[in-house]
Amino acid sequence: MTWTEAEYLHLLRSERRAYAWVMRQHGGMSLPASRAAALRCYPYEPADHPHRGLVFHDEAWHWAMSRIHGDRCPVERPDLAEPSPEYRALP
Repeated sequence: MTWTEAEYLHLLRSERRAYAWVMRQHGGMSLPASRAAALRCYPYEPADHPHRGLVFHDEAWHWAMSRIHGDRCPVERPDLAEPSPEYRALP
């Protein structure tokens, strides 16, 4: 998928914010630690990067829950398979 730079940056900021929120609310991380984790999960990729934005194929909820509970999270924690209403309400 191709985005304008502004669209890409908006999506990147949004996913970082959501990932950090999950890491704080469900992973018990501090604000600085959750922001650092979000930057690691969602690094900036230049426009010519061949796989730019591939991480966006699934939402931040999935990546954060996998990080907190492991890759088998959807099987072992079906109660966390879908994002919470609080997550869905994030701006």
